[in-house]
Amino acid sequence: MKVVATEKAPKALGPYSQGYICNGVLYSAGQIPINPATDSIEATTIEEQTDQVCRNLGEVLKEAGTSFKNVVKTTCFLSNMEDFAAFNEVYAKYFTSKPARSCVAVKTLPKNVLCEIEVIAAVEEK
Repeated sequence: MKVVATEKAPKALGPYSQGYICNGVLYSAGQIPINPATDSIEATTIEEQTDQVCRNLGEVLKEAGTSFKNVVKTTCFLSNMEDFAAFNEVYAKYFTSKPARSCVAVKTLPKNVLCEIEVIAAVEEK
């Protein structure tokens, strides 16, 4: 197994890694909309937060040697299911290959953010 770590995505908030590659598959931790440059949450709307989450995931995918096109499964967490349509609009710009997905509403997310996404992706052989 190989740990995936990049300073271009937020540091883990607890005792976990940004991701692991095992047998050619990346398993990412959930990303929330922390701006890694400032280590703070600047986005306030669901659209802005979803965009920041996806940019963070893009950096983790890049560090792992893969990309959005190789994502096979996502798990999405929303603090309010009323944000579902707006979340989907931004999500669809990044996940153009339409990976399998679960999307659930949860009571609370870390730092009271509006969304979190984790991915499973194939890692291309080099």
